[in-house]
Amino acid sequence: MTTTRRTLLAGSAAIAAGSVLSTTAAQAHTSAHGPEPTIVLVHGAFADASGWNDVAHRLIRDGFPVLVPANPLRSVSSDSAYLAGILATIDGPVVLAAHSYGGIVSTNAATGNANVTALVYVAAFMPDHGETLLDLQTRYPGSRLNEAALDFRPYGGGLVDGYIKREVFRDVFAADVPRATTELMWAGQRPADTRTLGEPSAAPAWRTIPSWYLVARNDRVLPAVAQRFMAQRADAHVREVSASHVAMISHPAVTADLIKRAAG
Repeated sequence: MTTTRRTLLAGSAAIAAGSVLSTTAAQAHTSAHGPEPTIVLVHGAFADASGWNDVAHRLIRDGFPVLVPANPLRSVSSDSAYLAGILATIDGPVVLAAHSYGGIVSTNAATGNANVTALVYVAAFMPDHGETLLDLQTRYPGSRLNEAALDFRPYGGGLVDGYIKREVFRDVFAADVPRATTELMWAGQRPADTRTLGEPSAAPAWRTIPSWYLVARNDRVLPAVAQRFMAQRADAHVREVSASHVAMISHPAVTADLIKRAAG
């Protein structure tokens, strides 16, 4: 296990404070072919930005401006609007990469943004107009993320957050990640408002923006067959890896390589 993985959660502050390049730096960085796209990495539910640490490290090392924003995990519409606002502050081309629930957020947030040149989905939801997370997760058999796997904790006004239970977290979410790391991941998981499960997606950006998809063959949250269905429907460039739901953590080199391919 690498030092980066051992500090998965603690390292998120370093990503936010030091490793993530500012918009000004993104504008300044150029290659022989013009400005490098800014890579925006979007996390999903039950996770935070630190899940992208190893991928971000590789991309920054290779000269890409990288931004790893916090995903609020409150509702599809508000989270998408939040991300769209962040994207609007970035000048120049953007490659938007998302994991899990982050996929539905990116699918909505990038719509109409001419600067987004590529979408990358890592074991992520890639919905069409009107589809919901619950529909895509349960359309095919294989998901172990069900009601029995979740703890429900209410917060103001009768709203409810969902957390994955400790006893099933590693098996369901990150079976190919060392147990010491998944203990930290469970302790620091960020919950999603349960309303996100049934909220329909709006017009999808993948209809007009080229997309890439990393299928996690051993995913126990979003079955691989569902991932293949969504990727094929969108005519995405597909790569597969034998990974759990958190393919960007267990296979950061493969994930970074696919994002760089999308960046052209």
